[in-house]
Amino acid sequence: MKEKLSFLPKLALVLFCLISLTYIAILGQSLLAPLLFSFLMAILLLPVGSFLEQRFKLKRSLSTIVSVILMIAVISGIIYFFGNQLSDLWADWPLLKEKASISYHELQKWISSTFHVNSEKQLAYLNDSTEKALATSATIVATTLATLSSTLLFLGFTLLFTFFILNYRRVLFTFLTSVFKEEHKEKVTEIVSQIQYIIKKYIIGLFLQMLIVTVLIIAILSLLGVKYAVLLGLVAGIFNVVPYLGIFFALLISCLITFATAGAGKVLLVLIAFVGVHAVDGNVLMPLVVGSKVKINALFAFIGIVIGEMIWGISGMFLCIPYLAMLKIIFDRVDTLKPWGILMGEEHKPDKKKRVYRITKKIKLEEKD
Repeated sequence: MKEKLSFLPKLALVLFCLISLTYIAILGQSLLAPLLFSFLMAILLLPVGSFLEQRFKLKRSLSTIVSVILMIAVISGIIYFFGNQLSDLWADWPLLKEKASISYHELQKWISSTFHVNSEKQLAYLNDSTEKALATSATIVATTLATLSSTLLFLGFTLLFTFFILNYRRVLFTFLTSVFKEEHKEKVTEIVSQIQYIIKKYIIGLFLQMLIVTVLIIAILSLLGVKYAVLLGLVAGIFNVVPYLGIFFALLISCLITFATAGAGKVLLVLIAFVGVHAVDGNVLMPLVVGSKVKINALFAFIGIVIGEMIWGISGMFLCIPYLAMLKIIFDRVDTLKPWGILMGEEHKPDKKKRVYRITKKIKLEEKD
């Protein structure tokens, strides 16, 4: 009876803490999301800052500023290239609308002949949908402006937090080691170094994976003669950063643009191309490039993505995997939390027993355990 009474308060306390942390995360999204993203960027830029300090004897603040400027230059180059591709799409927008209209009429004829739905009912449904869309157009514009302003705010906070984390990294490390008792100092140092190593390798591998997926999609779509192959390849590579779900959103966008520019015939080829690249990505690129550094099983990864999207949207979907990996590193090294680390990890296959043979004087093979 006492065990039950002690278990129930612990369970209630754990549930209360989880609910409280989730509520705080929702309220503090504007601050916490860029802070956590900046922490990942700081880990990625840490070797650059250390190299500048050791090689060129720069001060900590100056090396941090140079590292952040390099990050801004890389991000600006990607945005500039992506913007050029979007400008080409915008320049061809009238032609795109005309081709989309032709493709729509072809699809309308196919629906009429296949499902026996006349064009009047289809037009009535579309007109009704259009009126609803126009009625909510003001809301859509307001939402777009709010999203743009929040994105700029997110980028500004990210740059500032990245600078401060890099500049005061020794203070933060000293704080972490000072919080715990002296007997746990070695284990805390090991956990911090392991997190730094694994997250750095994961982010670098993720960018390499994104680059390879982008090149593959561009090459395949160019061979298929799909217009805006470079733009669609960039969209696929960027969306592929979000595990499991990103590639499907990229496929949807690619199918819509292909349908508008080339008709329904090439949509099937684009679908096959994306499925093939996704299969290669999941079975070859992910284990080879990213590796097994982040050993989170698919169940917890998917649950984390869904919860991250519910709390913080797209940024939560991206941040969930590396921070789940951090939690697993901590769980694996704290004795009382090891069962949770086992639950989050992959299934360990039992090692096969090796057989050792020896030759006796009677020239007879005997098995040795």
